[in-house]
Amino acid sequence: MSTNDSTELLFTAVYESDEDAVVGLLRSGADPESVDEDGQTALYLAAVSDQPDIVRLLLAAGAAPDRLSSGSDAPLCGAACGGHTEVVRALLAAGAGPDTVEGFGFTALAWALRCGHVAVTEALLAGGADPDRPGPTGEPPLVAAARRGSPGCVRALLAHGARARSESLAEARRWLVLDVEAELRAGLEQAYGPDRDFVTHRYPRDGGDIVEVQLLDPEGNPLAGNDQQTGHAEIAALLEAALSGTGS
Repeated sequence: MSTNDSTELLFTAVYESDEDAVVGLLRSGADPESVDEDGQTALYLAAVSDQPDIVRLLLAAGAAPDRLSSGSDAPLCGAACGGHTEVVRALLAAGAGPDTVEGFGFTALAWALRCGHVAVTEALLAGGADPDRPGPTGEPPLVAAARRGSPGCVRALLAHGARARSESLAEARRWLVLDVEAELRAGLEQAYGPDRDFVTHRYPRDGGDIVEVQLLDPEGNPLAGNDQQTGHAEIAALLEAALSGTGS
């Protein structure tokens, strides 16, 4: 079997979540560090597809846990962004750097906080991620968690000694008087232009709701979207307690 054939078959097996085929191909000599025609690595594909068993197979066969896919995308960051906690743990166990930086200055923790993934945040911090490492825009992680409106992420950071508590309290209080839905719509209009149709969804989550705003195309199909949580009141209480010395 040629290298090109084995690479194509390996990617097909990962796309199809066929663990037996992945095992067979690796045993037959397929390169665990295979890349497709776009430069995407097999490990990154498995990581962003939430396939922890295939991730472990590729790592055990020699895939480098921190190798950037397409020159910019870290498997740990892709897994963190998607909320794939078991994949994150598998990569960390294989030696992935918890503070690995991918394109545009993102770390896995920055992605987890931006998306409000509490379990991933906890796993990264337990694995050694720096609770004070600034995100891509220079803001402290605790400020990012306060803006997101995720009390669970704030608790996890506080438990690991995160600083910038006063700034984070100010951010939580700022959002208490803002209309989250209106802010999300304004951001999408700034990016895509005014006079657009939108649809809003709300889901219960972690001390409040997730507010998801989707921008629609002329046919009524989702074109772009953004979401945020509304747990800012609980976050403000957590930070007030932490600053007064009565909280963790």
